[in-house]
Amino acid sequence: MDFATLLGLVIAVGAVGGSYLLEGGNLEAIFLTAPMMIVIGGTLGATTITTSFDTVRQIPHYLKVATWNRSISLTNTIDRLVQLAEKARREGILGLESDLKTIEHPFFRKAIRLVIDGTDLESLRDILEMEIVQIEERHKRGISFFKKAGGFAPTMGILGTVLGLIHTLGSTSDASKMATHIAAAFIATLWGVGLANLFFLPLSDKLRMRHEEELTHLELITEGVLAIQTGENPRNIRTKLLSFIAPTHRFKE
Repeated sequence: MDFATLLGLVIAVGAVGGSYLLEGGNLEAIFLTAPMMIVIGGTLGATTITTSFDTVRQIPHYLKVATWNRSISLTNTIDRLVQLAEKARREGILGLESDLKTIEHPFFRKAIRLVIDGTDLESLRDILEMEIVQIEERHKRGISFFKKAGGFAPTMGILGTVLGLIHTLGSTSDASKMATHIAAAFIATLWGVGLANLFFLPLSDKLRMRHEEELTHLELITEGVLAIQTGENPRNIRTKLLSFIAPTHRFKE
């Protein structure tokens, strides 16, 4: 699991839950079925309306990307591109055929395949840039889904609280019991605000970070492959591609 995600969740949930317990609160009072159904079900339902079923089916994948994917090592990709450039200069572009099966990244493998097939420079750039655009659009769906959920959740929490208050004020005549029921009604607001700020919105931002990392990686691959096709000096390729990495991290990845 991504350490930053795990640490952030532990700190955030621990701080909120711990402070509640320190004040003498009871966790059982928070986990009420009705408020949770309203907030979770209502949020997912409202968010689903705004998107496609295909995006909804991808939710487990988005969660995996946000919580399990490791950061991309640009340095390793640069080293691989330089190795391919050196081999292409020695053996020619067709000599890269045997390296295709060792390239796991689909975009990287496709780019090298296009070079081997003799795709001209302009067409190669157009194809790869179009591929990047499509990948970007797919990433944005997941980012948008969790961002919208973060917007709906607090509203659903308020809706649950209003429904609880209506039921309490309309059916409870005992003042001593009314205070307990009113407190329970606000549990829905707690779940709405909590899920939005501790889960949905942080996941949306984490997916955006992964998206930006992947775009940088794809752009680096594109520039490297184009340089290989034009027969550029491998040393110059390395120097050019290192510009994608911050100076303080170029030899630390």
